[in-house]
Amino acid sequence: MNKHTKVAVLVAPLLAVFGYIASDYFIENDADETKLITLIPESSCAVLAGECVLVSGDFKVNVFDKAGSTVINSTFPLDEAVLFLVDGNNNATPYPLTQVQSNYYWQAQTPLRELAATSASYKLRLIASIKGGNYISEFETLL
Repeated sequence: MNKHTKVAVLVAPLLAVFGYIASDYFIENDADETKLITLIPESSCAVLAGECVLVSGDFKVNVFDKAGSTVINSTFPLDEAVLFLVDGNNNATPYPLTQVQSNYYWQAQTPLRELAATSASYKLRLIASIKGGNYISEFETLL
């Protein structure tokens, strides 16, 4: 065995380990970048009836109203969530949701039930954040 082969045999395992570590840093850095993913309603949304499910791949968010409190339930734990009620002039009023039982359940007091008396439908926006990924949706709810 010549000296070049010996050096190659000694250096190859070190290069493999360093390459593995470098690829891990690259993938971790790529995962921390902010991503925007759109949530799409499964069918027509009726928040007051509890029949509003927003979907993106395996991630699902159920939006419903319980005694004047708008609640969201997700299939994955959320870091934060904000619900926006959008009026006829496209002005959005934010309602930051607070964690209820776990980071799968979030809620906020909203005037959605009072709006049911004045309109047949209402536009809502939702932003749910999970580890640098922002899931967004704009949908009409039947009141």
